[in-house]
Amino acid sequence: MKLVRPLRDPYFTNQHRRILHVLRVALALTVAYAITEPFDLPHRGWALVSTVMVMGNLPHIGGVLDKGRQRLLGSLLGALWGLLLIVITPFWPPVLHLGALAGIAAVTWYTFSKRFGYGGLMFAISLLLVIGGSTPELEAALWRSFNVLLGTLIGIGVTVLVLPHKATDLLRFALADHLDHMARLYHAHTSASAPPDLDTHELLKGCSKLLVKQRGLVDAIHRENRLTRVELDELISLQRRMFSTIELLLETHWNTRAGHERIDAMHGLRDQQHTLARAIGTLAFQVRTGHPIDVDLAPFDLQRHAELAGDAYAEDGRRLFSPSGYLWLNRELARLTGELVERLGSLERLPSRRLRKGASRHGLLEPDDTGQAPQ
Repeated sequence: MKLVRPLRDPYFTNQHRRILHVLRVALALTVAYAITEPFDLPHRGWALVSTVMVMGNLPHIGGVLDKGRQRLLGSLLGALWGLLLIVITPFWPPVLHLGALAGIAAVTWYTFSKRFGYGGLMFAISLLLVIGGSTPELEAALWRSFNVLLGTLIGIGVTVLVLPHKATDLLRFALADHLDHMARLYHAHTSASAPPDLDTHELLKGCSKLLVKQRGLVDAIHRENRLTRVELDELISLQRRMFSTIELLLETHWNTRAGHERIDAMHGLRDQQHTLARAIGTLAFQVRTGHPIDVDLAPFDLQRHAELAGDAYAEDGRRLFSPSGYLWLNRELARLTGELVERLGSLERLPSRRLRKGASRHGLLEPDDTGQAPQ
């Protein structure tokens, strides 16, 4: 048990998910071969093909469960439709090809632009496998169907039982990384000088990739019954709006020296900005280590800067609106961060005891750590 426990560590499975996925696929193929070869099952090659197709490039449980469910349903319905066509073919031969075309057309129509497209594809493939060539045989059709279903079940079983990697854990790490990227970008913007090794362009690209990655996990996480699609959509939407606000702040340019001097004259503004950056970093730390969300977010008070922002004039006497807009962007980022903290805090199934134990083993926190990010 002492050896197995670290192997099931979510940090370990996430860090080595590529090699673990390769090992799971190899093991699933070995199991499929070991079951089908000794019994000399007819058409047993389709069991191996189905095993690879259901696991594909999906290393996490939710993705395989979602894909496997669609494959099972599509394969079963396609096989049943094919068997029905074979049974009635002797009485009316044209039914075989016309019925196959009609079934594929109907399923393609139903799954068009929907998330069940893979199930529709498997319906068509299974149907064509079952009816075979010009002289389909009922026995061959039954064996093909059996092997397709057997391979699918083996792929699902190995993914769930052998060093499983959860899509929900992948979301936690992607969410934490995205928050950490945004905290670093915002802190660099509000500091007098950015760290020499900070590449804002790469961080911006990384943020975009992490948002796309989270969007691609929605169906898989929903299949794991941890978070609903509505909850995930809200989290991704809030992150996207935070990222857009930070992008606008990074692109802030001053047309006049007066506007820049007004911002520099706002005593306490930089402290508020640094406090907000640290709060976003703490939020990332709590998500990554599986803690319940508890971030004390200080209100972003702009009232004390209202006079300097609203009384700004250029040298030619024109009123400057840029300081007010800049303050509004900071307040909007603080508001969105507070809303995200509230949303994350309301998700009872987001904190993870497994992550907290794993974080302690990896030295990310002490056993009695409260979840505050290191300063």
